[in-house]
Amino acid sequence: MGVSEQIKKDFTTFTWVLIAVAIVINIAVGQLVSLLKLPIFLDSIGTVMVGVLAGPWAGGLAGLITNLIWGVISSPVAAAFAPVAMVIGIAAGVCARMGMFKTWWTAIIAGLIITVFNSVVAVPIRLYMFGGITGSGADFAMAYLLALGRDLFGSVVVTVFTTNVIDKVATAVLVWGIVKSLPARTAARFPALAKA
Repeated sequence: MGVSEQIKKDFTTFTWVLIAVAIVINIAVGQLVSLLKLPIFLDSIGTVMVGVLAGPWAGGLAGLITNLIWGVISSPVAAAFAPVAMVIGIAAGVCARMGMFKTWWTAIIAGLIITVFNSVVAVPIRLYMFGGITGSGADFAMAYLLALGRDLFGSVVVTVFTTNVIDKVATAVLVWGIVKSLPARTAARFPALAKA
C-alpha cells in the first residue's frame, strides 16, 4: 500500500472526531500545566493517543493543528513549537505500529524514542527563536544550569531532554493505560490498535 493510500485509510470520520477531542485535551491540560508553571508539559496526551489509535499521519496532524490553534487563541510560543508537536504524533504512531504500546514497559521505551525525536526538533526552536527561554516551567532548569556556568546550547539541550523524558514517558504510559482500557467495540474502530 502506498503512502497516499495509507493516509486516506487513516483519516476516517471517527479519526477526525478523535483529532478534535485530542486538540481540546492537549490545550486544556497544557494550559493548566502552564498556569501552574510545572517543569513538564503534558500537552501531547491527545496527540500521542491519536498517533497510537489512528496512525502517524493522523497523530502528526493532531499535534500540528493543536499548536497552531493554541498559538492563535492564547500562546504564540505554542505555534512556534507546532513542528515539535507534529513530530511527537508521527513518532507515537510509528512506535505504535512497531507494537510498542502493548505493555507498560514498551510504552516507556516508546516515550524515550518520542523524546529523542522531540528534542531534535525542539532544541533549535528553543535556542534560536527564543534564546532558550520560553516562559514555561522548564525555564527554572535553564536558569539553574546557566547559573552553574553551563553554556546556552548545553543548557537548552539538557533542559529540553530531561523535561521531555519525564513528560513523554509519563504521557506514553498514560496513553497505554487509556488504550488498554478501551472497550473492545471502540478499539475495533482503529485498525492501528491491532499492532499497538
